[in-house]
Amino acid sequence: MPNTSSPSGSTFLFTDVSKEDRVCSRPAPLLFFLYISDFWWRWRWSSPQTHSWSWVAQARRPCSVPAFPAMENGVHAPPHVAILPSAGVGHITPLLEFGRCLVSLHGLRATVFLLPGDTSSANLLSSLPPLPDGLRLLELPSAEATDPIPDDALVETRISLALRASLPSLRDALGDASSPPPAALVVDIFGTDFFDVARDLHVPAYVFFTSSAALLALLLHSPALDREVTGEYVDLREPIRVPGCLPILPADVVDPMLDRTNERYRWYLHHCSRLPLADGILLNTVEEIDRRQIAAMREDPAMAGLPTPPLYPVGPVIKSESTTGHPKRQHECLAWLDLQPPTSVLYVSFGSGGTHSAEQTSELAWGLELSGQRFLWVIRRPVGGDSAAAFFASSKADPDDPAAYLPEGFTKRTEGRGFLLPSWAPQVEILGHPAVGGFLSHGGWNSTLESLARGVAMAVWPLYAEQRMNAARLEEELGVAVRVRRTEAAGGGGGLVRREEVERVARLLLDEGCEEGKAVKSKAAELRQCFARAVEAGGSSYRSMAAAVGQWKGRAGALSNVQ
Repeated sequence: MPNTSSPSGSTFLFTDVSKEDRVCSRPAPLLFFLYISDFWWRWRWSSPQTHSWSWVAQARRPCSVPAFPAMENGVHAPPHVAILPSAGVGHITPLLEFGRCLVSLHGLRATVFLLPGDTSSANLLSSLPPLPDGLRLLELPSAEATDPIPDDALVETRISLALRASLPSLRDALGDASSPPPAALVVDIFGTDFFDVARDLHVPAYVFFTSSAALLALLLHSPALDREVTGEYVDLREPIRVPGCLPILPADVVDPMLDRTNERYRWYLHHCSRLPLADGILLNTVEEIDRRQIAAMREDPAMAGLPTPPLYPVGPVIKSESTTGHPKRQHECLAWLDLQPPTSVLYVSFGSGGTHSAEQTSELAWGLELSGQRFLWVIRRPVGGDSAAAFFASSKADPDDPAAYLPEGFTKRTEGRGFLLPSWAPQVEILGHPAVGGFLSHGGWNSTLESLARGVAMAVWPLYAEQRMNAARLEEELGVAVRVRRTEAAGGGGGLVRREEVERVARLLLDEGCEEGKAVKSKAAELRQCFARAVEAGGSSYRSMAAAVGQWKGRAGALSNVQ
């Protein structure tokens, strides 16, 4: 179990606040912070030993938590919501945007707490535009880590242990006697251990679920599946059936279910079993596309033994062009897109964490070349085995020249119709550009929402996590994507995506005469309108968000009357 003693001091990163509200009297220079956090994060994840954290405390002065004022101009200030995402851009980004939405659209105040030394958050913050008044970012202080992280620990285990080590720090931050308690604590799926902290402080705890309602239904059903199924899920001869959802092929289950003997499966079950303890679950989805799944979780008799907290579908909570912090003039790729014909470019990106082997990268390059289509490819240096190898990595550009690991002559042969962008791209602006006609994606939920919100059809190439489930739904149920098919690997398991398959999906999305391509583009355009209506005043997502906010405002009002 982690050490639960209080840390000797608190150190915070605070962004976009007035001089009077700054956490430290001498804020550390940004470059120093980035250097320290990058070094620490690489060192922390790479070693299985229990470390001394004293050098971090020496690097920055201990500071106290700054409180939002309880009164403003003689009246009670708006309610304050505490938000804690886990590590990784895919979790930080939607919860940060959620906080921005609470402040800008619903008049609340919010603090987003960040795990100490998370390089992905450091780089994200360095590129943020000014935050709205009432939204704060605080880095939790370093805590004594007593649970070593093994060298071979996978993503779910690493994230869960990192969050558990921060339990005492968040307890101290939220329990500060000089501050009024927050109206709610919002965590993601890996933060269920913080329910206990919230309960001890008499603060309601909510989950902001960053994936689809179908995955949430599977998670709520997983403790029962664990009791009913013997052996490995991947060895089942029949699909897994969850009320309201498409049958899930054994090969398409989420990564933790692929091996029930691995430590990450135990963490997976731990968080699944604690989900019903939440006071509510905010889903980053639109009810119109997940209506059957949401209805099943609320009403299906097969789910009756699985208590489901109140559900609030509030999506799409995604970045907009105004919140990326990257002016268009900074991006050569956008200037290049300006020169291309409408809907003529295939955008190729596999998210903040996706990577490929050298052989797979070569096949992808050959497929793009053979297709004859224009493309904008966010390319990463090839890695060994783990397709999620870049999950905790910096989102800054990889300095390595892509020509070193692409087929010889590729860049020359595709000059003029191809644009290579190492490691990072202004995805929101790219997907919203009129030159983009399709998205070759890993099928992560954030990228899916960003694509559909702009009406861009997809070819989905799932890599890890729940992306195989997403690919099946996007193709078979929603009709807005085609799934990229792999060859069968020797001995079973996933094989390569061959160049011919890449060529096929590129042509399908961009060739004007392809009927299948026309169909997925038409459905994507329909969902764009659906998403826009959902977030308008009176729309389904707007109403759900207002209902949750109403709960928090009511609680804050009751507390202020007592005080």
